[in-house]
Amino acid sequence: MLDLPAVRQRVHLMSVEEYHRAGQTGVLSKDVELLRGIVVTKMPKSPLHELVADKLMDLLLAQLPKEFKVRRDGPLTLRASEPEPDIAVIKGKRDDWAERHPSTAQLVVEVAVTGEDLAESKAEIYAEAGISEYWLVRPKQRSVEVCRQPTSNGYLSRRTLSEQDRLSCAEVPGVEFLVADILPARS
Repeated sequence: MLDLPAVRQRVHLMSVEEYHRAGQTGVLSKDVELLRGIVVTKMPKSPLHELVADKLMDLLLAQLPKEFKVRRDGPLTLRASEPEPDIAVIKGKRDDWAERHPSTAQLVVEVAVTGEDLAESKAEIYAEAGISEYWLVRPKQRSVEVCRQPTSNGYLSRRTLSEQDRLSCAEVPGVEFLVADILPARS
């Protein structure tokens, strides 16, 4: 529908502030996020999605230096968006976000079992926000796309790793493991 100019002209864009007010008053359901001013229903999470996100969360928690925190499905308040990445690694203390959501992260990860187009469009949003590193995990293809060097036009560096490759985070020291470690075991 949004490809149709007549529909696009009638879409009401929402600011982050309006989105927060709508959420606080119960107007919005909990299964949405704000992307470029548009309220979008989040993709349902399959068992494969949850398995990969859980494995990744466990590995990150075991390897992260103490000045970093991992958030799962937590909002990031950006200029015109408030995405809820599957995983975000953020520098700081939990109490830093008692009054507001984080506005940046050192690493953001999306697991794309379905809805790869949406995950790709989020890469542009994260790059525009200056988020240093974005991983797009594709469990069915058994790969991870690592995006680095954010600009206002997207990430300059994009590299796809296969399951036998080592995955490391340039922004978070000590985070390194095989891509296969976050994928389901081969039958």
